[in-house]
Amino acid sequence: MNHHTFRLTLPILFGYLPLGMAFGVLFATQLDYAWWVAPLMGLVIYAGSGQILAVSLLAANAGLVEVAVAMFVLNARHLFYGLSLLGQFRGAGWRKGYLIFGLTDETYSLLTSRPRSTDRQHEQELDFRITAFNQLYWIIGCAAGGLLGEMVAFNSTGIEFALVALFIVLTIEQVKTLGDNFPLWAGAFSAGIAMLLVPATHQLIAAITIVTAVLLVHYRRLRLVKGEPNHG
Repeated sequence: MNHHTFRLTLPILFGYLPLGMAFGVLFATQLDYAWWVAPLMGLVIYAGSGQILAVSLLAANAGLVEVAVAMFVLNARHLFYGLSLLGQFRGAGWRKGYLIFGLTDETYSLLTSRPRSTDRQHEQELDFRITAFNQLYWIIGCAAGGLLGEMVAFNSTGIEFALVALFIVLTIEQVKTLGDNFPLWAGAFSAGIAMLLVPATHQLIAAITIVTAVLLVHYRRLRLVKGEPNHG
């Protein structure tokens, strides 16, 4: 069973180890915490881009409220992952909570795309093993990177740009998928307004608030144009 699980998760292993190491190095070199806190974050938080974002914000002296809000917004999509798999996880017993907690983008993709048999209990056990293996890869990467950053002195300037590059790629892909540039320009506009009017420590929350309001107004306007009933 474990050999089969390892084969299924091998592509994720090759992605999570280097990304986890990048996070660990960034954590150890940017923040004044012990190296073992990096794998601890991988254990109790387990949010790749969210962890990198948290390090960047903490290094920039952002408040804990800003960090919490930013991580919630960034990972809010995982709520929908869990909701879409509630039927698949029904009857999983004690495993259900962890299956929902461990849903990353890559794990979700693997759980929803792999062939499944009619043995529900067996499939849920395999889902659990896949999720646990993937998190283990991430924790190992975080630990290795944290140790590397702690023990080896080198200039890590610029490594935090990995997160910026990741979000640029995700944004481009989202724009291509949606076929609508409005959310992109709304986000840029909101960020500019926040930078002009709000102190640096609260700019992120302000930008999120502004863009949320703009998108809600835009959504309501589109519904009116299409003639849909307004239940708001």
